[in-house]
Amino acid sequence: MSIFKEIPPTAGFPFRLKDLLSILARKNRQGTLENDFKGYLGVSYARLTCSGTAAFYIILESLKNNSTKRTVIIPSFVCPLLPLAINRAGFKARVCDINKDNFNFDIKKLEKICSEENDILAILAIHLGGIPIDFDTIKQICERKRIFIIEDCAQSLGAVYKGKKVGTLGDFSFFSLCRGKGVTIYEGGLIVSGKKEYFAIIDNTLERLVKKNPFSESLRLSELFGYWLFYRPFLFWFVYRLPQIYWSWRKETLRAMAEYFTIDFPLHEVSAMRNLIGHLSFLGLEREIEKQREKAYDYLEGLRGIPGIKIITESPESRATYPYLTLLFDSLKNAQRAQELLKNSGLGVSRIYNSQIKDYEYLKDIIEDEDCPNARYLAQRQITLTTSTFLAKEDLKSVVKIIKNATG
Repeated sequence: MSIFKEIPPTAGFPFRLKDLLSILARKNRQGTLENDFKGYLGVSYARLTCSGTAAFYIILESLKNNSTKRTVIIPSFVCPLLPLAINRAGFKARVCDINKDNFNFDIKKLEKICSEENDILAILAIHLGGIPIDFDTIKQICERKRIFIIEDCAQSLGAVYKGKKVGTLGDFSFFSLCRGKGVTIYEGGLIVSGKKEYFAIIDNTLERLVKKNPFSESLRLSELFGYWLFYRPFLFWFVYRLPQIYWSWRKETLRAMAEYFTIDFPLHEVSAMRNLIGHLSFLGLEREIEKQREKAYDYLEGLRGIPGIKIITESPESRATYPYLTLLFDSLKNAQRAQELLKNSGLGVSRIYNSQIKDYEYLKDIIEDEDCPNARYLAQRQITLTTSTFLAKEDLKSVVKIIKNATG
């Protein structure tokens, strides 16, 4: 393998020259991402935002004046941007631990929090890794306690739970159109809601907080061009691995993993050009999801029978999208060995998040000190295996062989 070959760690959709040229065709200029989402999900309300984080923040701001409750429950293994959005909106993030071997809430702990806490506005149900969360139990708790459910579908566009697409199960949902997350406009998001009484409220919140910013949009368009140029194995190294090497040399682990965020995330309108590019990318959604699932099942077949590992997969009543596959090691020593062996392999192996959410130093004044041993266990023992379109069968076999060696 070339020293500069780097397979993306998640299954972002690649841009091709023909996709960019198709913008020139008049027949392709009619669609919008909002209509794409409404048609695909079968919903009547969807609004485009500049990021998934912004979408979540707008939902919270829309709820602020319609309830006195100020607590949002989040899982203990989650993107650090989410508690920042909660804090910026004037709410408190309450952490609930997950299970030891999957991304679902520890239901006993969730029920205990909901029975003790009277200030809960919403529970954030996250379909991490494109795998639908166990939704029915959460819904039962929320119906009893009159709590909103906000679905985080940032990694799960196209996933299905008991015959329904994720994003249509709760009261509100948001999606990400960030680079590497399937359909992309480099940075973007969508708000979806089935609460008709909140449609106008969300619209008013968007009008109040989100303004045009030509500079930011020009920057995003240039970044989107860079994505088209560099999102391929023999150039991706320069924009992905090289910055990791630099920040690791500086001993700044979170920056190396692209997990250092601030509360000042952008809020601005998305241009018609990026909307159109996203619309064209949306046309290949189902085709790309099937490719991801095929790669995931190739991995499952190759890893079958290896002792000391568990793969987080969909439940029988679900259909996951698998932008990556998450593997857990029983042994911390074996996990660390595999992480070290695969770290610089260029084979698309990574980790979801650096640690459980309460261990991020810059969140210490936002996250209460909750005991979350299951999230700590999972965070230390996980690696992710890409299902990128650039992953060849030979690459996949190489990853499987290294994992076998790490557990041997």
